[in-house]
Amino acid sequence: MSTYLEELSLSEAEEVKRTIRDLFRQTCILQTKYDPATLTPRDNPRYQTCAKHRAFIEDYVSVLGCELIHDPQEHIFRLTGEGAAVERMSITTTLLVLILKLIYRDKVLGEGLHATVTNLPEMREYGKDTNLITRKLTTAEWREALYLMRMHQMIDVPGAVRDVDDETPIYIYGTINLYCSALDMNRLVEKYREEVQEAESREEEEVEAGEEDYNPDAAE
Repeated sequence: MSTYLEELSLSEAEEVKRTIRDLFRQTCILQTKYDPATLTPRDNPRYQTCAKHRAFIEDYVSVLGCELIHDPQEHIFRLTGEGAAVERMSITTTLLVLILKLIYRDKVLGEGLHATVTNLPEMREYGKDTNLITRKLTTAEWREALYLMRMHQMIDVPGAVRDVDDETPIYIYGTINLYCSALDMNRLVEKYREEVQEAESREEEEVEAGEEDYNPDAAE
């Protein structure tokens, strides 16, 4: 594998290394990204690197227990397998992701594709209106959520996440680029199925207990 990199120019070899690092750090590599300053679409050089050096990258990540997947419909490259990174999101971050998608949906339906920009006040307003966020979040909670969403390419912002304030535009990407394995999905479904069955059993027991308590003959 090192021989392949040695045959490339120094700049191209470094670009391949950066692309592999991004594949492991991020959920996926998008074909098109948006300039955080102008909000205009531009080709993502990491995507082009994946396409050009796909065979080498596939061999490289396979050694680490991963598989490089290309989704031509979504225009992304992503990793799957045991070696792929697993993200654990806090409840607060998960709620903010849901709020972000509600804002995106409303803006696309109401104002068109050129209006997918939000900010912190609007996110707070949506959180209050939907009752998803019922308290004032700390600066650390906002930064954690924004950093994760930017890293996984759900949003982009001009400058650093730590500098985001009420006036900073937050560009929303069209999809949430987080992947959940079928095994994890099945576990979640089974978990919720068990909870529903337990709830139904409790309701049946309460109904039966109520019927037993109501006995007209006992009253006489």
